[in-house]
Amino acid sequence: MRDFQKRKTHVFFSLLSLPSTAMGFALSIQISALSWILTTQYELDIHDVGLVWAAGPLAGILGQVIIGVISDRVWFWSGRRRPFILIGGVLAALMLLALPNLDVISKGMGVGGILGVAIAVALTLDLAINVSFNPTRSIIADVTDEGDERTKGFTWMQSISGTFGVLAYAVGAVFDNYVLIYSGAVIVLLFSVIPPLFISEPRELDPEEPGRNAPSSGERHESLAGMLLAIRPLWGFLVYDIYAMGRRIAGIEPETYYAEIACGIVTVLLIAFTLLEKDRPGGDGLASFRRVIAAHSFSWVGIQTTFVFLIAFLQQQMPTLPAIELGRVGSTSFLVLNAVGALLPALVLMPLSHRIGRIRTHVICLSFMTAGYVGLYLYGLGPLHIYVLMAVLGIGWAAIVSLPFAIVSQKVSQSRMGLFMGLFNLSVVLPQLVVSLGVALIVSRAADKGVIFALSAASLALSAIAWSFVREEDG
Repeated sequence: MRDFQKRKTHVFFSLLSLPSTAMGFALSIQISALSWILTTQYELDIHDVGLVWAAGPLAGILGQVIIGVISDRVWFWSGRRRPFILIGGVLAALMLLALPNLDVISKGMGVGGILGVAIAVALTLDLAINVSFNPTRSIIADVTDEGDERTKGFTWMQSISGTFGVLAYAVGAVFDNYVLIYSGAVIVLLFSVIPPLFISEPRELDPEEPGRNAPSSGERHESLAGMLLAIRPLWGFLVYDIYAMGRRIAGIEPETYYAEIACGIVTVLLIAFTLLEKDRPGGDGLASFRRVIAAHSFSWVGIQTTFVFLIAFLQQQMPTLPAIELGRVGSTSFLVLNAVGALLPALVLMPLSHRIGRIRTHVICLSFMTAGYVGLYLYGLGPLHIYVLMAVLGIGWAAIVSLPFAIVSQKVSQSRMGLFMGLFNLSVVLPQLVVSLGVALIVSRAADKGVIFALSAASLALSAIAWSFVREEDG
C-alpha cells in the first residue's frame, strides 16, 4: 500500500475518484450526443430513440447486480474491483468510437437498417459502463472507513466526476459533439486503466459490525428470490418494464394508457408500504435499505426523462436552429447542470450534511430541483431561461449522484457491498427503462413536448416526499 493511501491524502481521494470519473464521462458523452446523433445524423424518430436508450437500463439490470455479486467473491489481477474497471473502461472507449460510425458498421456487417446496429452499440457501451460502474463505487467503500471519511470519498468522487462532466459538455458546446466523442474515448481509456494500478484493495472485506442493522451477509440475498424480496418497492417498475418490452418487441401499439396507470398505482402502493414498514427483530434487516431505494427510484424517472427527451423539446422550441447549433444548446444545458452538480457536493453538501444530516440535506436539494422543473414547464421559452433553470436543477443533481451512495454504503455489510450496490442500482435502471418504454410513448404523442418537465416535476416531488420518510439513522 502506497503512503498516500495510508495517510488518506487528497492525492489518494483524487485517484480513487478517477475510475468513476471515466464512467461518468462516458455517460456524459452519451447524454450529450446519443439522442442528438440518432435524430440528426441517422434521422430516427423519438420513439426509436427511446428504444435505443432502453439498452442502458437493460445492461444495468444484467451487469451491475451480476458483476456486484462476482466482484465480492473473486480476486485476480491483484484486485477485487480492479479487473472489472479495466475491462469495462477499454470496452467503453471502443464503443464511443463506434457511435459516429454506425452507418459504416451497418454497411460492413451487411445490415440493412441502422436501428439494430444502434441498439447493439448502445447496449455494448452501456454494458461496458455497467461492468465498471458498480466496482468504481464499491472500491470507495472498500478502502475508506465508515462515517465522514466514506462520505468524503463519495463527495470527492462526485466533485471530480462532475467537473469532468462539465468539461464534456463544454467541449460539445464550444466545438461539437464529434470532437467530444473522440476526445472522450481517450479520457475514458486513460482514467479507467491507470488509476486502479495505484490503489491497493483489501484482500479480505470486513463483515458487518456487531449490532449493526444491516442486511445479513448470508447467501439468501444472492438467490433470485432473495434479490426480488430485497427490491420489493421496485416491483411495479419491473412488471411494467417486462410488459412494455414485450409489447415493443411484438410491435403492438397501445391505444390507451391503462397499463401505465395500473402499474403506476401498484408502484405508489408498494413504495408507500415500504416507507411505512418498520424494522422487526429477527427480520432480514432490509427495511431501511428498501426505504432508500424506494425514495431514490422516483428521482430517476424525472432525471432520465430530461436526459432522453430534452432534444425533442429543443427541436420543438427552436425549429429553425441547425442541428449543430441545437446540439450546442443541449450541451450547454447539461454543462450548467453538471457545473452546479460538480461544485456543490464537496463545498456545500458535505459540510451541510454534517450539520443537519444527509437525509434533510437531500430533501432540501430535491425540493429545489422540483421547483426548477416547474420553472422549466412554465418559463422554459429560450436558451437563457433554460440555462438559468438548469442551474437550479443542478442543486438536486448534486445530491442525487453523491448522497444516496454514502447512505446506502453504510446500511449494508461490507462483505456484500458489490451485491447491494448492484441492487441499489436497480432503483436507477428500472425507472430509466420505464422512461424509455413508457414515457417515450407519452412524449411521442404529446403536442407540447414541455410535458417532459411536468412529468419530471411530479416525479421529483414524489421523491422528496418519500425521502422525508427515510429516518436519519437509515443513512
